[in-house]
Amino acid sequence: MFCHITENWRGRPLVDHSVIVNLIANTTTEKGLRVPSELDKSQYPKGIKVSDEELAAVRLRHSRFHGDWNYFVAPKGASNQ
Repeated sequence: MFCHITENWRGRPLVDHSVIVNLIANTTTEKGLRVPSELDKSQYPKGIKVSDEELAAVRLRHSRFHGDWNYFVAPKGASNQ
């Protein structure tokens, strides 16, 4: 969706978070795909270290096309093929 989002906000000043969120929420593809969006104002801790074991447990599913760039995180219990 990123290519569609950036095309939608091309030439528009991104002056605050609400403008950005609204532009994302109002982006659609030719097939009608939409992505609901809202601003998350939660505070998250910084500086959390992830161990090698924790990172190895993340179930990444790599695409056949540029799998080093294109992947998703599979839920626990899913095959990691």
